Amino acid sequence: MHFGISNIIFILILLTSTAFFGYKVRQIIQNIRLGKSLDRNDNKGERMKTMIRVALGQSKMVSRPVAGIMHIFIYVAFVITQIELLESIIDGISGQHRIFVGLGGFYAFVISLIEVLSVLALVATLIFLIRRNLLKIPRFVKSEMTGWPKLDGNIILYLEFILVICIFTMNGADEVLRLRGESHAAGSGSYGFLLSSQMGPAIFGGMDSGTLHLLERIGWWGHFVVVMGFLSYLPFSKHLHILWAFPNVYYSNLKAKGQFTNMESVTNEVKLMLDPNVDPFAAPAADPEAVPEKFGAKDVTDLTWVNILNAYTCTECGRCTSSCPANVTGKKLSPRKIMMDVRDRVEEVGAGIRKEGEEFNDGKSLLGDYITEEEVWACTSCNACVQECPVNIDPLSIIVDLRRYLVMEESKIPSELATMNTNIENNQAPWQFSPADRLNWKDEA
Repeated sequence: MHFGISNIIFILILLTSTAFFGYKVRQIIQNIRLGKSLDRNDNKGERMKTMIRVALGQSKMVSRPVAGIMHIFIYVAFVITQIELLESIIDGISGQHRIFVGLGGFYAFVISLIEVLSVLALVATLIFLIRRNLLKIPRFVKSEMTGWPKLDGNIILYLEFILVICIFTMNGADEVLRLRGESHAAGSGSYGFLLSSQMGPAIFGGMDSGTLHLLERIGWWGHFVVVMGFLSYLPFSKHLHILWAFPNVYYSNLKAKGQFTNMESVTNEVKLMLDPNVDPFAAPAADPEAVPEKFGAKDVTDLTWVNILNAYTCTECGRCTSSCPANVTGKKLSPRKIMMDVRDRVEEVGAGIRKEGEEFNDGKSLLGDYITEEEVWACTSCNACVQECPVNIDPLSIIVDLRRYLVMEESKIPSELATMNTNIENNQAPWQFSPADRLNWKDEA
């Protein structure tokens, strides 16, 4: 093959899709940076091990074997298929055809592996479509999964199906052409691909060479256009987790679950009051020019950058929600919705700031306009959502910060908790008994 108009079109599509993807990812990074600073650069060795185990090794996916194994099929196929995509890109730019075919048996092995993985991915795709649209699995039919989230979940499955068909059309038609000595690739005889060398002659063997050339080009261009279309669509989709999962897991919280974060300003005040070696009257005076620190979070700019990264990494799989005891018992809280709300709100705020500057204010906030107080107080702080997430997202840390704002900034707290706090303050325990009466039960006959 020679360089011509088709190569120019190929390069234009490649550059346009890549540039658009880079532009949108840059905007997302700007949105993530709207969050407050948080140091997560400690324990680099442990973080790397966690990333390899959880993000690369998919260790938490297989806790639910059916979905986990099917996802691994698609995940591995996606990774290995990039070899064939790389070959297509080189071919498309240079005007060659199957530039790696000179590798001989190794090339046949790699493409055969891709074909096997593609079949497994196709099976997984069909199963996922059935689970999402026919079986009505509860976590896929929650209120937050209507409209775009449902369509978004299906789009990638449709694209995966089309992609696999294109790969086998390309390989099968090219196999028959090569057997006839008419392939664009140099040489003749079978490529030796495991599946298409068998299916190609069976499906395409009776067609004339002109039709085969057309089908091969449709498969080749279809494969490339689907991938470039997916690349352009990715920034708008939950499937962006294929990009963010690795950094998200790397920067995830390594501390024991159940260990809450403390606000440094509050901690320092408590230490001044309780430390017998510190004279509270000798403490340095507060800076009158300092801006008072906000307690908790009301909007996405009050969250940390890790919280926002979590939101962009959310796969909307619903494992967190299906494991949430509050949600299971019919309460309004859905940890998945919390993450989706954070992502939707930070997109809104980020777009507003880029358009109007740092003074952007639309009169809305994450708490109230997106997440209700009822949702926040329904959480039992059990960490089930954190444990279940396959990419180590932490919805609880967001919920806790929203609660902090309600309690410490707006003095809003359910009456039951207010009573408990009063008892702790007066009796050093949640119960309404004097400490002196706490052991009276042992004297009861």
